[in-house]
Amino acid sequence: MRRSLSPTALAATLAAAALALATPLAQAATSPSTAAHVTTVRSCAAPTRLDVMACKALKVTGGTVKSADAERALTAAAAPSGYGPASIQSAYKLPSSTAGSGRTVAIVDAYDDPNAESDLAAYRAQYGLSACTTANGCFKKVGQTGTSKLPRANAGWAEEISLDLDMVSAACPNCKILLVEASSSSMTNLGTAVNTAVSLGARYVSNSYGGGESSSDTSYDTTYFNHPGVAITVSSGDGGYGTEYPAASRYVTAVGGTSLNSSSSSRGWAESAWSDAGSGCSGYDAKPSWQKDTGCAKRTVADVSAVADPATGVAVYDTYGGDPGWEVFGGTSASAPLIAAVYALAGTPSSGSTPASFPYAHTGSLNDVTSGSNGSCSPAYLCKGGSGYDGPTGLGTPNGTAAFTG
Repeated sequence: MRRSLSPTALAATLAAAALALATPLAQAATSPSTAAHVTTVRSCAAPTRLDVMACKALKVTGGTVKSADAERALTAAAAPSGYGPASIQSAYKLPSSTAGSGRTVAIVDAYDDPNAESDLAAYRAQYGLSACTTANGCFKKVGQTGTSKLPRANAGWAEEISLDLDMVSAACPNCKILLVEASSSSMTNLGTAVNTAVSLGARYVSNSYGGGESSSDTSYDTTYFNHPGVAITVSSGDGGYGTEYPAASRYVTAVGGTSLNSSSSSRGWAESAWSDAGSGCSGYDAKPSWQKDTGCAKRTVADVSAVADPATGVAVYDTYGGDPGWEVFGGTSASAPLIAAVYALAGTPSSGSTPASFPYAHTGSLNDVTSGSNGSCSPAYLCKGGSGYDGPTGLGTPNGTAAFTG
């Protein structure tokens, strides 16, 4: 729990955080935002306090979206635009049809999505995926302490929930899904939901939210994110160069973002660093032993990445809100649940292991992303795609599942 601060100390802490994060937070607060080819709006407002998190979903509201084969105009609430399961599985060479059975991926978000199960059913039916319901034991929704008592509904976070559920389904259709809904978007409540997800047996936990760093983060690390043998993924952020928490936690896999396009290469796909993916140096979290880059004395964000650019966005079905039906989303809210599902496809982490370290031991099993940037910085690799490790895309994107096993 966050310790109490005097008014003077609190003011100083907030001022320091605002100074350190002025550029990324200013970008994160812009709504609607503009990306290449599309206009977007953030599902969740930027946080106004350091202990409050915002979801990282970006909804496309206009423009053109690149599909697997061509650009086409986005028509709201029509048949799906954006990438679906077949494209995602192809781009990352995922064994989605054969792996993941019996493994549970947990989604942690704030507030309730009353239509979560029915929207998930519509998404899976559209793409020919097997049903995932409460009745057949594939889907389960609980409140932050694991009971049937759910928080109040929230349309913005419901969009986030739909995005998360659909991305886990796209990458790992054989996985079970546990949705844990925190009572609010405070770090304390979201962290409690993470602990509940682990206590209910999830070995893969996705968190698509973030906020400013603070001196309380190392305490949050110990209380909520130090779960050996559990792969915990967190969105790196959608504000460009600049670090957020809990992506900066040394116990999690911080997931950056790419622009994903079809290509004539042998892979059939090309990726570059997404211009708004979060990256940078933590001001508080210690550098984990497996992270060897020299530009940050403490923890560096990100570790790995996947598609997040709204201009090459993913198809999502959501009906709780103002634009019911098929929509296109981007943001590192898309990449974090994708990577959690990839961990599930790779197998169960051994007891006591640190899954965040796995990709660093298998860099040859990732697609290295060598172009694109999310801003200007020094040293340049912290904000520019390049050979080997870089900030916006980390070590790269999945090329099968070998990089995500211990």
